[in-house]
Amino acid sequence: MDRSPSRDFIVGLFVVAGIAAIAYLSISIGGFSWQPHGELRVFATFSETGDLTVRAPVVIGGVRVGEVSKISLEKNFQARVDMDLKGDLKLPSDTTASIVTAGVLGDRYIELQPGGEDVLLKSGDRIQFTESAVILERLIGQLVYGVTKGSGDEKKPSATSPAETATRSNN
Repeated sequence: MDRSPSRDFIVGLFVVAGIAAIAYLSISIGGFSWQPHGELRVFATFSETGDLTVRAPVVIGGVRVGEVSKISLEKNFQARVDMDLKGDLKLPSDTTASIVTAGVLGDRYIELQPGGEDVLLKSGDRIQFTESAVILERLIGQLVYGVTKGSGDEKKPSATSPAETATRSNN
């Protein structure tokens, strides 16, 4: 079989295309962004973040508007989540941040629900209204505990609220 310059050229193009594809995937998975980070940097505190990770998406109405840039622990043992959002975004100060899951067992992300205030969030502001992540294991535990609590015949002291205790003691 003789060497053909055109065949060598085509094979070379395929090799270069393969290397370029691998480089692109490596950069994309690594989280490198060609566009500069947003100008609006806000944060929120949550009692539970679940498996939320850095570079998790921040969405409004299903549209990605930013990403999580940092997750840290504050002195009051609350999780602080810093978000880097698009600079042209105008969010009211009563915006709500919720940690939600994509599907039943999917990745976690932050969903923002803008409020109706006239005052807008500025870079460095805190989102006051948050909803922490729902942990599936805890829900299952509460379901099992709730079902088994009332199913036994044994007498156990029932947990009562302070209002119920006050009402009982007054009668």
